[in-house]
Amino acid sequence: MSVFTRGESFGEAVAFRSKKYPVSGEAVTACHLLQIPTSALLEIMRKDLDVSLSILASTFAHLHSLVDQLEQLKAQMGAQRLAEFLLEICACEANSCVVTLPYDKVLIAGRLGMKPESLSRAVAKLKAVGVKVDRNSASIESIERLREFAVSDPADSWTKGR
Repeated sequence: MSVFTRGESFGEAVAFRSKKYPVSGEAVTACHLLQIPTSALLEIMRKDLDVSLSILASTFAHLHSLVDQLEQLKAQMGAQRLAEFLLEICACEANSCVVTLPYDKVLIAGRLGMKPESLSRAVAKLKAVGVKVDRNSASIESIERLREFAVSDPADSWTKGR
C-alpha cells in the first residue's frame, strides 16, 4: 500500500506496457487528480529528455520504496515498522517530540502492512520505549531510544534468557 501526497505521481511505468493500471486507489482528503493519457505521456517523453529522465527517476523511486516495504515486512516486527514510520514523520531537532499523525490509523496500519488491531498492539509495545499515541498525535519521549528500537534485531529477545 502506498500513500501519495501533493505533487507525487503514480502509474507511469504502466504506460510503457500499454496496459490498464493493475491497482485501485482512494482519496482520503479533498484533492485534484490529473490523468494523463498514455499517448500524450509517450509523445512528451519522445520530445523531452528531461521529462523522460524524471519519469524514469520516479519509477525507480517507486520501485525502491516497494523493495524497502518488502524488506521491512520480512525483517521487522510491526512495532519496529511503526517506530520507523514515526521517525520518518518526526521533524524535531530536540530529543523528545510530538508528531501529528498524517492520516487515520486504519490507513497507517495498511501502509505498514498490518491490520488495525495489530497497529494497536504495536502502539502498546512502543509504550515501553517512551511513545504514547493519542488520537492523531504521538509523543516521543526519546527519539534516540525509538531509533535504537527500530533497528534492533528481534532475535535478540529470544537469546536474552540464556
